[in-house]
Amino acid sequence: MKVQEIKAPNRLFFKKNDIKIFLAGSIEQGKAEDWQQKVVKYLQDEKKFKDLGQKQVIILNPRRDSWDPNLEQNKNNKEFSQQVYWELNALEAADIIVMYFQPGTQSPISLLELGLFAKSKKLIVLCPEGFWRKGNVDIVSQAFQITQVSDFDNLMRQLKIKIAIVKGKKQFQNFFLLASSFVCVLLLAYVLKCMFRL
Repeated sequence: MKVQEIKAPNRLFFKKNDIKIFLAGSIEQGKAEDWQQKVVKYLQDEKKFKDLGQKQVIILNPRRDSWDPNLEQNKNNKEFSQQVYWELNALEAADIIVMYFQPGTQSPISLLELGLFAKSKKLIVLCPEGFWRKGNVDIVSQAFQITQVSDFDNLMRQLKIKIAIVKGKKQFQNFFLLASSFVCVLLLAYVLKCMFRL
C-alpha cells in the first residue's frame, strides 16, 4: 500500500481510485496532541497492509505545520477562509473520516463536522471518557450507526477494515464500469451489423 499525506493548505490532488482518509478531530489551535502523526505512522507500516496490494492511500491532514492561533476567525480573512474551505473540500472528497475527540479539549469544529457527516457512513469515531461532550457524541454515533471505538488500537483496527471495504467497493465499481463499456461495444457492433445488412 502506498501512502501519501496532504497537509492543509496544500492542493488536494488525487485520482478517483485512491482511498482518501480525512483526519478530523482535536487540534485545538495546535494545543492538542499530534495524534494525526500516529495515524500516519501506522498507515505507513507496510507490514500491516501488505494484503491490500499497491492501492494508493491519501491522508488528508488539516493540521498545518505552522498555524497562528491568534488568527482572526472571519470569513473575510483569507488565510482562515482558505483553511475552512480546504477542510470542507477534503471532508467531501474523503472515503473515510477518522475522528478523535481528545479529553481535555473542547473541539467545537470537530463536533460541527460530526454533525455534518453523521449520515455519510464515512465516520470512525474515538471519543474516550473525559471528553466534555462524550454523551452527545455517543448518542449521535448510536442514532446514525457510526462506527465508534474505545481506544487508539481499536481505531487503527477499524480503519484497516474500512480501507479494505472501500478498496473492494472501488474494485467493484471499476469492474462494473468495464463490464458496462464492454456491453455497450457489443451492442454498438450488433447495431452496426444490422444496419449493414439492410
